[in-house]
Amino acid sequence: MSGRLLVLELTTIEVSHLIAITEQFLELVGDTGSSRDPAVARLVPDAYPDDPDASGDFRRLTSGDLLDRRAADARTLLGTLAQHGPVPAVADLDERTAMRPLTVTLDTEESAAWLRTLAALRLVLASRMGIVDEDDDPVDDPRAVLYDWLGQRLDALVAAVGPA
Repeated sequence: MSGRLLVLELTTIEVSHLIAITEQFLELVGDTGSSRDPAVARLVPDAYPDDPDASGDFRRLTSGDLLDRRAADARTLLGTLAQHGPVPAVADLDERTAMRPLTVTLDTEESAAWLRTLAALRLVLASRMGIVDEDDDPVDDPRAVLYDWLGQRLDALVAAVGPA
């Protein structure tokens, strides 16, 4: 994608939930004490899976920068959601307001930040739900709805930013 704009239409309740989980994500990646958190570990690649010492060294040297970039991407996502001004918290939405559509316009860089952030949010949620591979079925977990929503939005974005 080069110089194209991507236009997304989300409901207000989707935006409100996305803001809430992205803010929680920022707290997670910004917490220096969270390096042992399995969800954070999942955000940092294991460069040498057959060599734990080398992999640990790689992670120690690169994880700070990688998590900083993930935080910057998340702040970009939040910035694009602020295009319409403040969005009420989920608890403050009435039915009519919750379903009101909001249009978000993304440039190339913002689209890339959205893709990386949605993927990271899904990884964190997968870690919290105990999902390791595609055979794991979280259907009984109430967070499965959010996990599926993130996957659907991610798939749609990948299709939208694909080759022109």
